Amino acid sequence: MEVLLDLIRRGGWVMYPILFCSLAALAIILERSWALRRGKVIPRSLLVSVNELLSLRRYNDAAFLCQDGRNSAARLVRQGLKLIGQRRELFKDVMEETGRRESNFLSAHLDLLGVIASVSPLLGLLGTVSGMINAFGAVASAGLGNPGLLAGGIGQALLTTAAGLVIAIPAMLIHRLLLSRVESLTADLEDLGSDLLEALAAAEKEPVSPAPPEKR
Repeated sequence: MEVLLDLIRRGGWVMYPILFCSLAALAIILERSWALRRGKVIPRSLLVSVNELLSLRRYNDAAFLCQDGRNSAARLVRQGLKLIGQRRELFKDVMEETGRRESNFLSAHLDLLGVIASVSPLLGLLGTVSGMINAFGAVASAGLGNPGLLAGGIGQALLTTAAGLVIAIPAMLIHRLLLSRVESLTADLEDLGSDLLEALAAAEKEPVSPAPPEKR
């Protein structure tokens, strides 16, 4: 902790917004990594139960199973069940709109993470330029008799550039990885919508088995 405080003190005021960016990036990465787990977005147990209920034409039970809407798959299925009996084109349009809405929900805060990855090195560069100005100003006042003064000032100024890159590089890589995960989950949700349409169509075509006669 003392080393970190010393680096912040040596780097100057620019180190504070860089530190804020690092904390914000860490919070976004942890939150999105947790929220974008496949089992949380598209639970397999939910899909198995819904498919079984659809095959039995128990649409109300399937809707009840998804009524809490706690994940993207449940919200998508619930929306699709509201369109039973509607035209295929309408069903597809509504499912696509629902998929886009869920994709936006999954990518929440990722734009901010991308901004942090872009701004952090610029903040570091700003700190370096500011530090260099101060270093050359000190040399101009003290003269060239002490070259260590200039070297120390330049080293201190470059601290902010290093800090900005340390934040930006992992933030940029993880931002790309999280976007890829969102794209993969969105594709899975689109497949789920198509499977739901086919399951509903197949269930409507299958004849209902007559109930067995009651024994007297």
